[in-house]
Amino acid sequence: MGRAPRRRLAGRTIVVTRTRAQARPFATLLRRHGAHVIEAPAIVLRPPRSWAPVDRALSRLRNFDLVVFTSVNGVKRFLERLLRRRGDIQDLKGAVIVAIGPATRAALRDRGLRVAALPEEYRAEGVIRALSGRGLRGARVLIPRAAVARDMLVRALRRRGARVEVAPVYRTVASAAGLPAVRKALRQGRVDLVTFASSSTVEQFVRRFRSPADRLRLRRVPAAVIGPITAATARRCGFKIAVQPREYTIPALAAAIARRLGRRAVVD
Repeated sequence: MGRAPRRRLAGRTIVVTRTRAQARPFATLLRRHGAHVIEAPAIVLRPPRSWAPVDRALSRLRNFDLVVFTSVNGVKRFLERLLRRRGDIQDLKGAVIVAIGPATRAALRDRGLRVAALPEEYRAEGVIRALSGRGLRGARVLIPRAAVARDMLVRALRRRGARVEVAPVYRTVASAAGLPAVRKALRQGRVDLVTFASSSTVEQFVRRFRSPADRLRLRRVPAAVIGPITAATARRCGFKIAVQPREYTIPALAAAIARRLGRRAVVD
């Protein structure tokens, strides 16, 4: 048996804002380090307002040269729709499949799909660099993703001559789950860190705090973010960034939090 991790986070209270299904593995990692975790999902996932764009893409799936998945949720929702429409996952095997990060790659591999490209930097800019050696002029590219997302990847691919089609497979809406516990902890001065794994969670989480006093208390709490895009959004919303891992993954974020909060001060 492996040794249990040092309980570096004993006595620390950390808020996790991921969706309920995704929060559990992250919260488990933090609890193993001794943290008290408040799960307060900032968003819930809903179906897109219309499946028509996705269904059009599915009807000619074999025509795409490149399919780029930018999240585990995108993989799950896209393939669920494919199977519901009595499609065949084998139709994807003629395309070059790109995953934005290791968790997304694992979700694709679990479904028997081979990932041809994985960027070194797990964000849109990294995907563009990973594809820099490929001729994209005229290439037909499909991106299954959230209804609202950064358009940087779409614009960059189109500048290189690709014919890009976006298929919104889910949308995010605000959730109030866990907020009473967060408010109570904030008012008692017990929150040491709030964590964000996407820009949408930052924006939706902050909107749920309508009281000026609660908003002020929240912004006094340092934030841990998964990467630079989320960091920029958090700063814009008034947070100071205490933790940002070099690798944009949840295990790396949990490890960075354990290292950082294991010291005496959270923010220098």
